[in-house]
Amino acid sequence: MPKPKKTPPKTYTEINLSDPQYYFNREQSWLEFNNRVLHEALDPRTPLLERLKFLAIFSSNLDEYFMVRVGALKQQVHAKVSKLTSDGRTPQQQLDALNKRLLPMVTQQHSYFEQTLRPKLAASEIYILDYIDLNQEQRNYLHRYFKEQVFPVLTPLAVDPSHPFPYLSNLSLNLAVVVRDPDTREELFARVKVPQVLPRFLPLPGDLQWQQRGKSPVWTGVPLEQVIAHNLEALFPGMDIQEYHPFRITRNSDLTVEEDEAEDLLLAIEQELRKRRFGGSAVRMEIQAIMPPALRDMLMEELDLGEQDVYVVEGLLGLKDLMSFVGLPVPELKDPPWTPVVPPRLRNSESPMILGKLMLDAEEGEDIFTVIRQGDLMLHHPYHSFAATVQRFITEAAHDRSVLAIKMTLYRTSGDSPIVSALIQAAENGKQVAVLVELKARFDEENNINWARKLEQAGVHVVYGLVGLKTHTKIVMVVRREDDYIRRYVHIGTGNYNPKTAGLYTDVGLLSCREDLGSDLTDLFNYLTGYSRQVSYRKLLVAPVNMRDRFLALIRREAEFCRLQAEGGIGSCGRIVAKMNALVDPQIIVALYEASQAGVKIDLIIRGICCLRPGVEGVSENIRVISIIGRFLEHSRMFYFFNGGDEEVYIGSADWMQRNLTRRVEAIVQVEDPTIAKELQEILGVMLADNRQAWDLQPSGHYSQRRPPANCPEVSSQQILMDMVMN
Repeated sequence: MPKPKKTPPKTYTEINLSDPQYYFNREQSWLEFNNRVLHEALDPRTPLLERLKFLAIFSSNLDEYFMVRVGALKQQVHAKVSKLTSDGRTPQQQLDALNKRLLPMVTQQHSYFEQTLRPKLAASEIYILDYIDLNQEQRNYLHRYFKEQVFPVLTPLAVDPSHPFPYLSNLSLNLAVVVRDPDTREELFARVKVPQVLPRFLPLPGDLQWQQRGKSPVWTGVPLEQVIAHNLEALFPGMDIQEYHPFRITRNSDLTVEEDEAEDLLLAIEQELRKRRFGGSAVRMEIQAIMPPALRDMLMEELDLGEQDVYVVEGLLGLKDLMSFVGLPVPELKDPPWTPVVPPRLRNSESPMILGKLMLDAEEGEDIFTVIRQGDLMLHHPYHSFAATVQRFITEAAHDRSVLAIKMTLYRTSGDSPIVSALIQAAENGKQVAVLVELKARFDEENNINWARKLEQAGVHVVYGLVGLKTHTKIVMVVRREDDYIRRYVHIGTGNYNPKTAGLYTDVGLLSCREDLGSDLTDLFNYLTGYSRQVSYRKLLVAPVNMRDRFLALIRREAEFCRLQAEGGIGSCGRIVAKMNALVDPQIIVALYEASQAGVKIDLIIRGICCLRPGVEGVSENIRVISIIGRFLEHSRMFYFFNGGDEEVYIGSADWMQRNLTRRVEAIVQVEDPTIAKELQEILGVMLADNRQAWDLQPSGHYSQRRPPANCPEVSSQQILMDMVMN
């Protein structure tokens, strides 16, 4: 990083840095993040199908937000929790503020889809039609499809004195149906669930699609719920269909496991998962504006929802299902394709896995262990290939005759994980394999349970983490015999061992065979799998052991350099650049405020939640916060400290949040190779210069999108980084 200009610190009067006015609300800050996601959908510079993708991501994010964060706040209100947040709000005050901020965002999302995106999709020959717009031939086809494919799956549920109000599952899309008995003239209510086992959007066959200029459109079809709604007579024969209205339910779905009371954590998690399927209390209902007040009030009463829990929209509900259209074969409507590259040092080495077949006797090239022995290797996904680096590292270890043991942590992975397959093969090849599978990885619990069982059946030693802590660290250690010497190879990263998300999320990792790192990871795995009260590590910053104290010391060291400089001593101006997903921890924020007051120049690249208020005179005028939202999800964590010119760079799995520093097992490593350290500094510099996808956090709490100065080109950091690895 370039050395900043020396600026003498100001003298400040005594300020209470814990004052709520210096903190943003965590929940509000997350909404601002999701609003930036929504903006990518609204931005005309974003390709059309990518806009649809961001619209779907916005909806999916909101679903999880209501299931976890809003659900937790409602529980606090019910329990009469009075504890204030760092910004001085009660749970009810937070709920009120969230509702006020969220309503216009949801309205904007649905309005934009209906009034702008749907017409633009139609102009590109992607027709998401309403059933009433179909001709008779198309309706006849969908009627037959309904009878053959949909009708057998449906279960209409009546509501009357002998039929209590049915349970509505989480994230379910339903039809509220009012029918009239022609004999008694009585109006009756029933609920029909739109089955999630069928596609949400049903395509019409080619011969029934509208022909334009002699060719078939890209896609033509209708929403499933409309096909059901226009064939309700089959579900209620002999009844007169009066009206129908779609509605969607979200429930509190966070898991609560008393780990210290659970004799079998695996069984406890499975039991909680069953509860999640049936769901907690309802926290949100989405309806269309045309639903009559009487029907709306009845649903609210049955679901125990208040007015602020009901979100009224125009048009389709459940827009996260629009993600299915992103896979349409229309490359001109998407971002240019990106193929991750193989890092230069690995291009001339030969993997023992070629085209999925084992090649143990390859005579040409070098294996990955030889490459790592020549020096540490930095990986940057998705710019670098995950398959040719991390996946190759684990796969080669599984088949290498000299490898004795493999140890790793698994927080999230894909459903068809080649990593897990390699670990199973390693066990079958007689190697000692130990894997910590984090069962409490939110919304991946069931997937992780399935992998844990498969690994155990193959003879892998599987452990499930520590009581009261989530194991979030991303580490692998391979133990290899080389002549009469035992050498340990390690991977320490910021992202999950998931080949699918490795193509979508930006993450960094380090491959090394440094002895001190091997010793640290040995101690850390012993801490995770056995009984250990390890309190110090040679090189690693480990949470919850020493990470918070080390980060605080690093921040305070920069402030001390500035104080020495101001006093005419040997100090220099401090400088910090930190990239992470979220900044919430009050102790870290106070340390940053104090560093700013001392004159330290601080740049924070924070994708999501930021509770620190930048640009406040006397407190944080030396702190700048930016957020970058683009085609790749910024997931990497990097930390730079000027250290009086003896610069230090760290990478790892932890954000600056209380949960990461106190309630999770995390690992951060200092990058000691000077070439790699400079690469990481260059990446941070590229991101700070972004004027295409960067947003600046204002002292008010709002974000303003950067624009390039007049006569200057747009600079997208993600595009620059793609260009860099290609050259």
